[in-house]
Amino acid sequence: MKLAAKVFIALVALEHILFLVLEMFLWEHPRFGLKIFNMTAEVAASSATLAFNQGLYNGFLAAGLIWSGFLLQDKDHAFKTAVFFLVCVIVAGIVGGFTAKITILFTQGGPALIALVLVYLARKND
Repeated sequence: MKLAAKVFIALVALEHILFLVLEMFLWEHPRFGLKIFNMTAEVAASSATLAFNQGLYNGFLAAGLIWSGFLLQDKDHAFKTAVFFLVCVIVAGIVGGFTAKITILFTQGGPALIALVLVYLARKND
């Protein structure tokens, strides 16, 4: 169970690193940002600063997950930190799902929820 929890923490962190790259560096790219978010070049240009900022926040989520899942040595501290960052991702998925696109609820919140359950199960079996 501990390995599964670490795998899902890594997947959620990787997802947020990809969000960072997309939002900070590929937002206005025709084959990435424009296509993925179905935007015109004008909309992308006018929202690029906001996307850059949002990408940075996604990077913070990824950093916290990597820190909790792989760098913290104290098990209790690692558990609490993982729970905090996974709940942040779940809340972001809920908000994104209801304010932007419902699929965000599942693509962002779903893996984080699975990771959270696995983190709790790993702790219970520890």
